Amino acid sequence: MARSEIILLPMAKRRVVVVVLDGLRRDFVDAVGTPALHRQAGRACRFMAHRSVFPSATRVVSASFATGCYPAGHGLQGNAMALLEAGRLVAHDVGLPGFLAHKRAVTGHALAVPTLAERLAPHGGAVVFSNVSPGAAYAHDPDGFGHVFHRAGSFGPGRVPLDPLPVRLNSAGDRETTERFIATALQPGGPALSLLWCGEPDHIQHNTPLGSPLHRQVLAEADHNAGLVIDAVDRLRTAGEDVLLVVCSDHGHETVSGIIDVEAKLIAAGLKSSPDSEDVLALSNGTSTLVYLHPDRESLRPALADFLRSRDWAGVVLDGADLSTVGQAATNALAFAVSFRAEERANEYDIPGCALAGKPRWGDGVPVGCGQHGGLAAYEQAPFLIITGDGFEAGGVCQSESRIVDLAPTILHHLGVEAVALDGRPLQQQGKSGLP
Repeated sequence: MARSEIILLPMAKRRVVVVVLDGLRRDFVDAVGTPALHRQAGRACRFMAHRSVFPSATRVVSASFATGCYPAGHGLQGNAMALLEAGRLVAHDVGLPGFLAHKRAVTGHALAVPTLAERLAPHGGAVVFSNVSPGAAYAHDPDGFGHVFHRAGSFGPGRVPLDPLPVRLNSAGDRETTERFIATALQPGGPALSLLWCGEPDHIQHNTPLGSPLHRQVLAEADHNAGLVIDAVDRLRTAGEDVLLVVCSDHGHETVSGIIDVEAKLIAAGLKSSPDSEDVLALSNGTSTLVYLHPDRESLRPALADFLRSRDWAGVVLDGADLSTVGQAATNALAFAVSFRAEERANEYDIPGCALAGKPRWGDGVPVGCGQHGGLAAYEQAPFLIITGDGFEAGGVCQSESRIVDLAPTILHHLGVEAVALDGRPLQQQGKSGLP
């Protein structure tokens, strides 16, 4: 057996296939730009008020998708987050391949609640093909209950190493990942859950203006990849398999209108000692920032609250019990969450929605005028969701709110697997009526 092959379990009575086009906001799905998705929407149930989590960022969303819980439940607070380690407040890039293993060593668990891969291990298994960051990919199965295929390293049950995907994070890499996904995970007798998470159009949206010709080109290629999976699922259904097909995105994008260096502003205000100090950490999550306060510096909290709430660049500031309104909790020294100021105005290509973004601790960040996400603004909180299969009316339109955390219980419901201790709820009832 080749080291990249999937070990198939006995054929499940029912199957679920999920395709995620990272970063595709709902208003970009139309007959001209995304014809395959538009056709699929016409025969699916469309969820018109689907929302992401907070921060609306892929690593957080991946953990929430995998667990059906908000960050307060699973413990992965952001794309960038802090951990209390031996009395120190330490900043981490969650996207790195080894982060979840490090978090397990520090906190006792990679994620604090079971993933779909763990829940489905006795019921037909889960296979994930991902072309986003390693940390986001591994959040689907950090403890090795199923298969995860990624360019930074692939793993089978028990975290047995398999060949990495020989791809790059771009349209060509997504195409190769899609083809491999179809050839392995979508064969008859495949796993109970087959998940394909493509890196586009998110990757290009971070590097070119929304609505630009290059963005439109990559969006068309992402749509084609989704169409290949849709066609493969049609073949499985024709062969008699009962497949629930979920096609969606994890968040949308806003155009970056400016960059805010929150830590520099805290230092200037006398609320943080120095760039390297561990008393206060303001960790950018795109168009939001998580502010951590070391327990020994609790006396700073009132001044920090006053400062953040008085800034014109802070759109929404949450702390304490208010963090629960966005699925977060005041644990692990998390003191404040800030969603930057956003506005409706359009960019040069007439795409509405602009927001400020935080200066990241690592890397070069996102250029002003290109896409970003992470906060609570309207367009970054507008992913798309279309579902076909048992419990979902073809041509239905659901106007009531749905959320990323609803997908895990929806998947488990289709597979007949008991779902307990989840924040979300199955969407089948809404999908049948197509009504609120």
